[in-house]
Amino acid sequence: MDAGNDTGTGFLLLGPFPGLRHRGALVTCVLLVFVLAVAGNAALALLIWADARLHTPMYVLLGQLSLIDLALISTTVPKMAINFFSGKRDISKAACGAQVFFFFALGGGECLLLALMSYDRCVAIRSPLRYPALMNPRACLRMASACWGGGALNSLVHTVYTMHFPFCGSREIHHFFCEMPAILKLSCQDTSLYETVVSVICIVFLLLPLGFIVSSYILIFLTVLRMNSAEGRRKALATCSSHLAVVSLYYGPAMVIYMTPHSSHTAEQDEILSMINTVFTPLLNPLIYSLRNKEVLAALRKVVGQRCTSRWK
Repeated sequence: MDAGNDTGTGFLLLGPFPGLRHRGALVTCVLLVFVLAVAGNAALALLIWADARLHTPMYVLLGQLSLIDLALISTTVPKMAINFFSGKRDISKAACGAQVFFFFALGGGECLLLALMSYDRCVAIRSPLRYPALMNPRACLRMASACWGGGALNSLVHTVYTMHFPFCGSREIHHFFCEMPAILKLSCQDTSLYETVVSVICIVFLLLPLGFIVSSYILIFLTVLRMNSAEGRRKALATCSSHLAVVSLYYGPAMVIYMTPHSSHTAEQDEILSMINTVFTPLLNPLIYSLRNKEVLAALRKVVGQRCTSRWK
């Protein structure tokens, strides 16, 4: 790789934790998590599509979450595994830019989607009579479109700004994928203005949705406390606790990575947080939503039962 000013044609991905002694075991575990996450999210999305009982706004949005997680983990892990097992570490500038784009498009879309899922639960619990009118199929379609479109717009800004900087000297990215903060460290130009832009975007895509989620759940909990039915309270809290677990897993690492000074955490800490965000969260989402959801479990048992019955015929 050339060491001059922007003369190289790509970058070197150092992969996960270059100093780790047993990296092979780690990469194998991550690859196993990838396979399980892809299978889990694909199965959940197909289950929601196939079972008419799950064609409700909550499950439509959950299906969109599964599709986003499926695409998000596929953006980073396959390239990491290919590089590790092939012994190569290179990635072209175009491929790096594509990773940045898809990562932020999907990540931004998930931030918006989680906020809309909290709105769905808030309306369902606080205004059940108005719920069918407010959360009709057209509204769900608009919500899904807004998530994908808003994420793509967010990503376009990040990709253009990140990849237009000149890169000098080392082309080694201390990460397992083309993560924006790791790329900016290679720039020989002042990136302070862009970091300000990132802070503003983070307010829009992290703080505002998180504030909306917190407000929605405060209203939900106040409503739940006034419920007379113990079964109704239990069902509402079970559904909401699943969503809050996903929100914590996703927003926590993202806020540390993008809303704190880069000098306050090391490259290794960034990789750990990114692992949680992009690898383990997509695995846990279908487990959290399916294992604690009677409707999803019932639909799964129905499909499995039909398969078993058809085999024995």
